[in-house]
Parts: sequence; C-alpha cells; structure tokens
Amino acid sequence: MIDAAAKVPGQLTDSTDLVAEFTAGRINRDGGFRGRTAKSDLYYTVFGIESLIALGAPLDSDHVLGYLNGFADGNSLDLVHLACLARCRANLRQPEHTEHELNEKIAHRLEFHRCADGGYSNSMGAKSGTAYACFLALGAYQDLDLDIPNPAGLIECILSLQRPDGAFANDATIQIGSTPATAAAVTTLHYLNCTPPPPSVQWLLARSRATGGFLAAPVAPIPDLLSTATAIHALALAKAPLDDIKQPTLEFIDSLWSTDGAFAGNWLDETLDCEYTYYGLLALGHLNGE
Repeated sequence: MIDAAAKVPGQLTDSTDLVAEFTAGRINRDGGFRGRTAKSDLYYTVFGIESLIALGAPLDSDHVLGYLNGFADGNSLDLVHLACLARCRANLRQPEHTEHELNEKIAHRLEFHRCADGGYSNSMGAKSGTAYACFLALGAYQDLDLDIPNPAGLIECILSLQRPDGAFANDATIQIGSTPATAAAVTTLHYLNCTPPPPSVQWLLARSRATGGFLAAPVAPIPDLLSTATAIHALALAKAPLDDIKQPTLEFIDSLWSTDGAFAGNWLDETLDCEYTYYGLLALGHLNGE
C-alpha cells in the first residue's frame, strides 16, 4: 500500500508540502500521532508514519519509536492495535538483532486471536474469523517478517464469508457484503497466492458510481474515501481495468480535498485526520501511478 501512496508526490506538485505539513502537525509530544481527538493513537500513528514516508518528508524515527516502545510486546493490545504496532515498527525497521525476539512475542499474541475456523477475530475466543481481522493478521505477519501459521485455514475462513452475489461479508452473521470487507478479502487472498473470485472483483467494480467514488454497500447513500481507496487497491492487485472509472474517481477524491493539506472521509465529514489523508494518497497513487 505504501508503494502505491509513494507515487503521489510528483502528482500533488505544490500540495505535497501542504500534506506533509498537515501530517507532521498531528505528531504529539510523546511521539504518537493523534487521530480525531488530541490524544495519541496507535491506529492513526500507522497512517501518519506511512504518509510521511510516502511523501518523502522528514520523520523523527527515534521520537516515534519512543512512543511505540511504550507498548512493549503489545500485551495490552487487541488484534487491531497489535497489527498497528507491527506495522509501525516495520516502517521504522531497527537492526535485525533488536527486532527478532520482539517480533516473535507479538506474533505469539496474535495467535490468541485465532479462531476455530482458521481465521482471526479481534475478539479472543471467537469461533469464526472476520475479513478485516484476517487482513490485519496476515499484514502483521508480513510486517514481522514471519510466515503466518496455517494459511490454508485462513483462506478457508475468508472464502466462507463470500455471499452469492460475489461480495464478502465481514463476519459469518452478516448476510450482505460490503466494499471494505470485499476489498480486505480480495487483498488477503491475493497475498496468499489465491486468485480472488472473479464475481468478487466485478462486485467491487460495480460499487463505483458514475459520478465518482465507491459506495460502502449497494444501499449506501453517498460514496466515501475508505471504500474508494480500499476498493481501488484491491482492484489494482487483481489487475482489474480501471480506465473507465479513473476520471470520475479522481474528481471525487478532489472534491474531498482541503486546503489544510488533508482529505475528508466523505462530503459530510468535517474532521480531518491522518487516516483519510492516507487513503487519499493511496487512491491517487493507484489511479495515476502508471
């Protein structure tokens, strides 16, 4: 994902410095990035770090590592934040001899979130996994430079979440698929060397509106940037044709731009943060990166 976002600086021209300034301005004194409140948040720190790296902007790694070190091996974290810890540390990679033992400990904690069906859940002890948790767990193992245990079980869990129309639901209790869940499933299957089902790719493409942007679900009232960026990323991995949707999608992304140097999550969103700004960079990188 960061490779796609890194294609953006040449496209933003004069706006690159604005985005870098906005993102750097989210760093708190403790080294973490704040999200939608003034408090540092490990989740948003992922997007802050990756945005600055993608933009080629200065980043005080030691300052941020001081914040990350406060989480030690993640013994107080849920799966989402364990994955965030692994991602942040991977982006600020330290010498191998200082990382291996810690990586093993983080991986050990990830396995507490393994489910009976072979997937992962943010809730310990869950019987079945979710598309989002499977995506996060695989990404965490990649960031830890470790092989994920039982990849076949992970594939089986994800495929069980596919619905008759090709979409993927986030968990087994949901009967209707969503764009973020389908994008997570397609992306995870891709990195497990499993070809995503063609109906799922077509379902994702169909969520694109003629006037730009992707809907989170067929009944969603307006498009949003999370659905747009994750769908574009998954479709790019699946090598789906994007030419027909490129221009309206670019116009949708531009409609979310703020001269503060950030992107809003949707037309009704008045709070700017590192997460949606990163999604803007990711989508632009894929659409204009060739």
